[in-house]
Amino acid sequence: MNKTLQIGKRNTLEVYRFTDNGAYLKAKDGSEVLLPNAYVDMDVMDIGELVDVFLYTDSEDRIVATTQTPKAMLGEFGYFKVISYKQYGAFVDWGLPKDLFVPLKEQKDYFHIDDWFILRICIDEQTGRLYGTQKIGKWLLNNTKGLFVGQEVNMLVIAKTPLGFKVVVNNLFEGMLFDNEIFEQLQVGDLKHGVIKNIRDDGKLDCLLKSSKMDNDEMGRKVIEVLKQNNGEIECTYKSDSEKIYQIFGMSKKNFKKTLTQLIENKSITLDEIKIKLN
Repeated sequence: MNKTLQIGKRNTLEVYRFTDNGAYLKAKDGSEVLLPNAYVDMDVMDIGELVDVFLYTDSEDRIVATTQTPKAMLGEFGYFKVISYKQYGAFVDWGLPKDLFVPLKEQKDYFHIDDWFILRICIDEQTGRLYGTQKIGKWLLNNTKGLFVGQEVNMLVIAKTPLGFKVVVNNLFEGMLFDNEIFEQLQVGDLKHGVIKNIRDDGKLDCLLKSSKMDNDEMGRKVIEVLKQNNGEIECTYKSDSEKIYQIFGMSKKNFKKTLTQLIENKSITLDEIKIKLN
């Protein structure tokens, strides 16, 4: 049970009393918050019961509880769709009845309805209002003390670059997934699980997707699948450049050559001067 009410986070609170408007929940310090009738199940909810809720402020800046969970909570990053735009800022859908406000001063790009943006959830300490910011750089840490190579992490894909994809790691650090180590389709907004491959001197992290290492059988199936999708043959050989191989098969040149050799030995494919052909 929470000692105090914490806006922007999940809170475990006690059902204290019922009113016509809903159930009032309280923290250990006695502070109360309303859980509106829309989220109250009178068949299972009782006085003294502990309830897990998310707290935010309503349109009149009153703290209110909901059993719903937003796409991201205070201190977290997410990918949000613009719902409406005003002269003073924009509103994005974050999974709750009240849309999340993104003040004009917290926008780096022009926001238009139906656009999608990576944002961090912040709080105005004076008003208690939650808001989104596109200016995420200042919230990312470069002090990597306590992190270690091989550590499992959660990642949000935030941008495509010539080298791969930028990610936010554990909502705290900037990381990178390199193209030649990605064996699946990625796009901005994806949430992924992975491991730290390298901790750089500048505090940024090189990461690997948990699923990024394909075994020999998987690589063989991948080549066969691509050939089937291209009428059984494709112009690509041992001598093809690494970028072309990755674009077609999603694997490194080293793994590609190893896989071709195995498939030739198994008589699954034949290889001539310019192309691979499915047997």
